[in-house]
Amino acid sequence: MYQRQVTCASPNQLIIEMLKLAADEDFNNRIIRGLALRSPDIDLKRVQDCGLLGADDPSVLEWAAGEGRVLLTHDVTTMKKHAFARIASGPFDAWRV
Repeated sequence: MYQRQVTCASPNQLIIEMLKLAADEDFNNRIIRGLALRSPDIDLKRVQDCGLLGADDPSVLEWAAGEGRVLLTHDVTTMKKHAFARIASGPFDAWRV
């Protein structure tokens, strides 16, 4: 699983932070099950389990950004358009809710 190393107050202290993931409603559940079997400690939330079943793409992107999650999706048509619009809207810090 992808991990990011974050240094702390002292140079000898190191924390490993797992990548936080979110799976869009259309994301293949077999892939999610495979990830969970391979890495049981994975931090992955499905949007439908978070009260976003049927939510529009901008709302899902806003939620994922607010949670600090990377969104997994198979929607390369509309989601891609909304993601690029978010990127064009301003600096990364402005994405946070």
